[in-house]
Parts: sequence; structure tokens; C-alpha cells
Amino acid sequence: MASLRDIKTRITSTQKTKQITKAMHMVSAAKLSKAEEFAKSFDPYSNKIKEVVASIAGSGQDAEHPMLQSREVKKTAYFVITSDRGLAGAFNSGVLREVYRTIQNRHKSQDEYTVIAVGRMGRDFFKKRGIPVLKEITGLSDQPNFSDIKELTAETVDLFIDGEIDELVIFYNHFVSAISQQVTSNKLLPLTDLSENTSGNSSMYEYEPNQQEILNVLLPQYAESLIFGALLDSKASEHAARMTAMKNATDNADELIGDLSLQYNRARQAAITQEITEIVSGAAALE
Repeated sequence: MASLRDIKTRITSTQKTKQITKAMHMVSAAKLSKAEEFAKSFDPYSNKIKEVVASIAGSGQDAEHPMLQSREVKKTAYFVITSDRGLAGAFNSGVLREVYRTIQNRHKSQDEYTVIAVGRMGRDFFKKRGIPVLKEITGLSDQPNFSDIKELTAETVDLFIDGEIDELVIFYNHFVSAISQQVTSNKLLPLTDLSENTSGNSSMYEYEPNQQEILNVLLPQYAESLIFGALLDSKASEHAARMTAMKNATDNADELIGDLSLQYNRARQAAITQEITEIVSGAAALE
């Protein structure tokens, strides 16, 4: 049975841990609020560029671009967004498990796929398993700017345009609510579903110098905006997952402190009872 000192030490240690998890919960809650606001502020730009690109692509003109054309898939790139730190519940493990399962089911050779990793947790996961990581980026801020990943997104899109990859699939956590995040995968390239989003308002736009040149500029920007939007979505999910994990850790610490306090009081009561018994026994022996 643990001594009173051991129990007291565990209570003190758990109380200190509780203070840390409670503070992390409050910090994550504040970051979540900012991340949600940041993600929502990006929506108008994302929606407008999507509308214009869809209008050009579905206008029936001769405008063409490699990003709009499907081809035989010889190599797939998986763009995987994770966090740099843990302590976020199943935030990272859910995405990584889904990516790993997809790779195992779809590919028989490493020549058929590669990974572009955002976040230290994902990068380390793939490298430990010998999965090829073509590009990586770590150390992004909690509210990243597009300039932070512009180079990575541009290089990723160029890989498809240059024919080095034939398909780009993104995996990340979609923010549903503060207590719910959903592992999501989308095929970003080629952009084969733009015609479905055409609203029929192509006549509202006048293009100068011509549709083809505008498409050449806008399509890469559109693909990059999809990646950046997913990153903002993932960041909001990360803060929500960490907030929930720290809330659960704090609640568990409270429960453990209660159990240890009860155990401590019982042990202390037993020690006092033992001392009283010894005193009474000693007094009786002297009579």
C-alpha cells in the first residue's frame, strides 16, 4: 500500500499537471476563435475565384489548360496536413491512419506515389515508415498567411503542370464544430469538376486580353487557394481538437485528484487509528 507521502506527492504532481492542461485549454480556445475568423475571412476570395474560373472553363470557348485535363495516373501525390505538436487527441492519428490505409490499398510500388507533408507529425510519421516525402514544411504559425506556404503550393501545382505527378489528393481535418473534426480527402488536381460549378453567368464577365491568358494565370492561383483554404480549415480543427483534449485531461486530473484525496484520507485515518490502538494497548500494559 502506498505511503501517505507517496499519495501526497501524486496529488501535488497531478494538481500541477491540471494547471498546465487548464492553461492550454484556455489558450487553444482563444486560438480557435481567431482561426475560425481567419478561415471565414478567406471564403469570399475563394468563392469568387472559383466562380470566375468555373465561368471561363464552362463557357464553351477553346480555352484549355493541363490542369483541366485528366490523364493516365502513373504517379499520385498526397498532400497531407498535420500539426507540429501533439497533445491534440486523435487530430493527427486520424489523418495519418487514413492516408496510410489509402497508400497500402492503392499502390504496390513507391514509384506510384509521393507525399507532400505539412506539419512535423506527418513528416516524421512517413519518414519512419520509409514512405517517400517529396516536399515538406514545418513551423507554420497558428494563423498562417498565404506567403508562408506560397512557395510550397506553387511548386506542388507545377509538379502537376510539368507532368511529374498525374493526380494530387489532399488529406486534412475538416472543422465541423468545436467538438467535431472530420478527416477529409479531396482530389485537387486535375480540376475536372469545374463545369458542375458553372452558374451560367459567363456573360457577366469581359476578359482582357483573352480567356486563355486569364485561365493560365487564374487556374494555378485557384489550386493554390484550395490548398491554403484546407490549411486554414485544418488549423481551426487543430485548435478545437487540442482544446477538447486539454479539457478532457483537466477533467481526468480532477477525477484522479478526488480519488487520491479519498485514498489519502483513508490511509491517514487508518494511521491515526493504528496510533490510538497502540497508545491504548501501551496504557493497558502499564496497569
